[in-house]
Amino acid sequence: MYAYTKQDQRIVEERAAQYKDQTHRYLNGDLSDDEFLVLRLQNGLYLQRHAPMLRIAVPPGMLSTKQLRKIAEISRDYDKGYAHISTRQNIQLNWPALEEVPDILQELATVGMHGIQTSGSCIRSTTSDEYAGVAKDEDIDPRPYCEIIRQWSTLHPEFSMLPRKFKISVTGSPKDRAATQTNDIGIQVLSNAEGEIGFQVRAGGGLGRTPILGPVIKDFLPEKHLLTYLDAILRVYNRYGRRDNKYKARIKILVKAMTPATFAEKVEAEWLRNKDSATTLTNEELARIKAFYTPPHYEKLEASQVSFLEQCETNAEFHQWVLTNVSPHKAPGYSIANINLKACATAPGDISAENMELVADLADCYSFGELRTTHRQNLVLADVKQTQLFELWVELYKASLATANLGLITDITCCPGGDFCSLANAKSLPIAEEIQRAYKRIDTANDIGELELNISGCMNACGHHHVGHIGILGVDKKGSEFYQVSLGGCSTDTTSLGKILGPSFTADEVTGVVEKCVNVYLENRQDKERFIDTYRRIGINPFKERAYEKAN
Repeated sequence: MYAYTKQDQRIVEERAAQYKDQTHRYLNGDLSDDEFLVLRLQNGLYLQRHAPMLRIAVPPGMLSTKQLRKIAEISRDYDKGYAHISTRQNIQLNWPALEEVPDILQELATVGMHGIQTSGSCIRSTTSDEYAGVAKDEDIDPRPYCEIIRQWSTLHPEFSMLPRKFKISVTGSPKDRAATQTNDIGIQVLSNAEGEIGFQVRAGGGLGRTPILGPVIKDFLPEKHLLTYLDAILRVYNRYGRRDNKYKARIKILVKAMTPATFAEKVEAEWLRNKDSATTLTNEELARIKAFYTPPHYEKLEASQVSFLEQCETNAEFHQWVLTNVSPHKAPGYSIANINLKACATAPGDISAENMELVADLADCYSFGELRTTHRQNLVLADVKQTQLFELWVELYKASLATANLGLITDITCCPGGDFCSLANAKSLPIAEEIQRAYKRIDTANDIGELELNISGCMNACGHHHVGHIGILGVDKKGSEFYQVSLGGCSTDTTSLGKILGPSFTADEVTGVVEKCVNVYLENRQDKERFIDTYRRIGINPFKERAYEKAN
C-alpha cells in the first residue's frame, strides 16, 4: 500500500493543528456555528443525534495493522471502545467529545490517518474494489489510480467548495465490486486493442433522493490524461451545478438536465483546452505510484499441495466458512479471507477495540500486515496461504469473528439509522437484527443463497438500499416510523436500481414482508438462480401480490 511521504505527512499534521486552533476559537465563541460547520465537516466531524461522529478516511479501503491498532487505542481513550465500518470503506467513531476531536486527529496523524474531506461539499475519499490487486478476475489493479486521485483532490483549492459532495470510485475488474455506476464519477480501468491502459469514465451517478446510474461519457481515456479529464468534469460541474437548492445540486441532476451527451460535449471542450497541462501524468510519475502496489513476496505454492480441503471434509463449520467467506486469489495457493462483521444481534459493521487488535495481529501473521475495509461493512485479509486458512479460522472462531454468511441474507448492509443519525426518519438496526434472527439458521440462509439486503434510515441512502436485491428505506409518516421495500437492485456488473413494491409497512410488518418475498423466490427459482435472477425473470408483480395479500 502507499506509504506517506514527508510532504503527505506534513499536510496531515498541519491540517490537524489548524483544526485544533479552529475548535479552540469555536469553543471560545470566536467562530459562529455556521463558520465552524464548514471547517468541521471538511475534517470529517458530524453532529449526530446523541454525540458527534468522526469519519476517518481509509483510501481506498486499505489499512496497515499499525493504523488499525491506533484506531483501537483511540476508540478506548476517546470513544466507547468500538468503531464502525461505513459503506464507503471509511471508519467512524460514534461517540467522541467535540472538544477532544482535535486530539484524536493529532493521534491519527502519527500513523498517517485523518478525516480530511470525508465530509463537506468537496471531493470525498476515493473508493475501490476491496479485492483490488489480488482478485482472480481483475484486469488491471485500480489502486495506483485511486492514490493519484487522492493526491490530486486533497485540499484542491478549486474544488473545495463544490455545489455538493462529490464521490469517485475506481475498479479494474469486470465484476464491479466498487459500485462505479452509483458514484458521481465511476472509472473502469481497462486496455484497448493495442494494449494501452486507459479508462472508461461515467459521470452523474448517485443514490439518495434521486437515484441515477451514471452514464458513460468517455469510452476510452488515455492513462496519462486521468487528471486532466477529471479537472474538466469538475470544472463543468462547478460552473453549471445548482447552488440554490441542495436537493438539486448533485452532478447527477446536472447531467440529467443537460442530457449525458450535452454534458459530455462540454467536458470534452473543457478538456481539449487544457489536456496538455501540469496535471498530465508522466511515465515517471505513473511508475512511482505503481511501485507502491507491487505484489508482496508470495511463495511459490502449488494448488495440489493445499491441505485445507481435507480440513473442510472433517470440520463442517470450517467448510461452511470456506464456502461463503473465502474468495479466489490470483496467486496459486493463496486465498482472500473475508471477516464478516454481521453476527446476529450486533450492529452491522461494528467492531470492538479488542477485535481490531486481534485482526491486526492476524493480518501481521497471515496477510503481510495489511487489511481492507469493504462497501458491505466487512474486513478482508487479502493474502492468506490456503494452508493457513484453518489456523486463521480457529482464531477468528474463538473471537466470534467467523460468522459464515458473506453474501447471504444475514450479511445485511445497514446505516446506523435513527439510533444515531440526526437525519434518519426511522431506526435501521432493530430491523436488521429482526431479519437476522429470522434467518439465523445457516442451512436456511444457505438454501436461499446469494441475496443482498440493504437498509437505510432515510433518503440519503447511506445503507445503499436502492441497489439491494431487497432494499428497505425508513420513512416518516406523521411522526411514525414506516418502511418502504424495494426489489431488484444490484451494484455489481449488472447494476440496477430497485423498484418500490408499493405502500410502506410498519416496523412489525417488515420481516414478514421479507419472508414473503423470499418465499416467492424459492417457489419460482430455476436451477441455481439467485434471487436477483429470478426477480428479473418473473418481474415484480408476484412479489407484490404476496406482500400485500390479506391473511385468511
